[in-house]
Amino acid sequence: MDEDSSFPWLLHTAIDTTDARGLAEFYRELLGLRYRTGDEPPADGEVDDADWLVLVDGDGNRKLAFQQVPVLTPTTWPAHDVPMQMHLDLSVADVADLERHRTRAESLGARLVLDRSDDDGEPLYVLADPSGHPFCLLVR
Repeated sequence: MDEDSSFPWLLHTAIDTTDARGLAEFYRELLGLRYRTGDEPPADGEVDDADWLVLVDGDGNRKLAFQQVPVLTPTTWPAHDVPMQMHLDLSVADVADLERHRTRAESLGARLVLDRSDDDGEPLYVLADPSGHPFCLLVR
């Protein structure tokens, strides 16, 4: 993988859902992906309490993630009453790149929504693109 820090690196697309396992299974089957190690379905009879699952390709590259939410109003697209409900996670090499790419994104028209840059475990920003769609910028 090219570690060029000139641009953020697309980590995966995260999708909110009220059924993380069910939606992950749909995309796993549809796209021929597999679960990230540790995210596989539980053995028969075990409770599946997964609230975050990741699917990877044959080389182990992250493709999609599924985040459990308690309530989700389905999109009405192509009508605009309820927009699509996805966001991108974009990762950068380090905290210096996090700051640089936040500034760059804002100069391109993004708006800061959440600042968790002081979180030692996972520093990140949530920004909204010019149309209001959220995306996360985080240190990989």
